[in-house]
Amino acid sequence: MSKKSRKKSSKTPSGSLTAKKKTPKTRASTHTGPAKTQRASAGKSTKTNAKAASHKAASKRLKSSEKAPQPKAASAPVLAEGQKAPGFRLPRDGGSVVTPADYAGQKLVLFFYPRADTPGCTREAIDFTRLKDAFAAAGTAVLGISADPLKAQEKFRDKHSLGIPLISDETHEMLEAYGAWGEKSMYGKSFLGILRTTVLVGADGKVTKVWRNVRVDGHADEVLAAARSL
Repeated sequence: MSKKSRKKSSKTPSGSLTAKKKTPKTRASTHTGPAKTQRASAGKSTKTNAKAASHKAASKRLKSSEKAPQPKAASAPVLAEGQKAPGFRLPRDGGSVVTPADYAGQKLVLFFYPRADTPGCTREAIDFTRLKDAFAAAGTAVLGISADPLKAQEKFRDKHSLGIPLISDETHEMLEAYGAWGEKSMYGKSFLGILRTTVLVGADGKVTKVWRNVRVDGHADEVLAAARSL
């Protein structure tokens, strides 16, 4: 045998051993891949199940909230003509307290306005002030009522030189009793607030006329005419 052939034969066994050593590594790598894939798929399935469960829970909560009865807005009671006027005891501008007993034997005009120093309420208060003496000659007192605090009422009075008492009903008790508190709407939204209302009470303490959804222009003159007719 020549030297070249002996060298080739000696390399062949070592080459075959090298191939055998590499084979286990290849097998190990092929087994590792599926294990990682299985773990990843298991993790994804767990997350998917968790998301599905949360979506189901959220949909159940949504359905239950839709089924739950929603609170209804309080509606203003109907104050009928001929009914005895509800009593009240509330603070007025200047710090004193006003009750119906203060006007016993007189006719009484109660005009309820939404907010002090707003355009419509200002015109209405000025009109009643302008006719104050005419109302007095007809044996009629006039009171303005809103939910504004006393400071706002006094500022409103001073700014426009109002000559009629302004009552503060921050708790809405009188407003509700006279049907001047209820649901309103503006720009497509509903809310609770003061409904512009005027009530004329006779000298006997009974309601003689109620004006609802008042239009300010000419209203004070109309109320004066009704007071004179009693």
